[in-house]
Amino acid sequence: MLKPLARLAGVLLMGAMFISMATVALAHDVQTDALRIAHPFATPTPPGAENGAAYVDITAFSDTVTLIGASSPASSSVELHDMQMNDDMMQMRHVDEIRIQTGETYTMRPGGGFHLMLLGLTKPLKEGERFPLTLTFAEQGDVAIEVWIQSAQEGSEAAEGHHH
Repeated sequence: MLKPLARLAGVLLMGAMFISMATVALAHDVQTDALRIAHPFATPTPPGAENGAAYVDITAFSDTVTLIGASSPASSSVELHDMQMNDDMMQMRHVDEIRIQTGETYTMRPGGGFHLMLLGLTKPLKEGERFPLTLTFAEQGDVAIEVWIQSAQEGSEAAEGHHH
């Protein structure tokens, strides 16, 4: 009688651990008193690519927050960029800051708008890997995050899951 119960307890424990690990694997974010950075991700790059892009969702809690820079050992520099359509042509430009108003979430996604441009990659960004990135905010200094490398679709869908 004890063996089947022990076996059942083991199966239930393993199942609970699997569910717990799956939840951790799907969600990652960093929160401070002033802001939340949800599901930072970058898209894979082809071999030999010199540049890449990373995306984050930033929520400002009680005050406006201003992203003024970023850095990572994955690249020689990181710039804040904006992509917009201009006369039927997509144009990318460097910006000095990204302001997120109190109570708002700014969502970065592949295909347009703000993103973090990784210039001078140290190696290609491979799906399934991760790298550290530090975001610098005018109001509170540096916030260290971990960026997951995922397909544009997978990263975007996972990030959307943080806003339910």
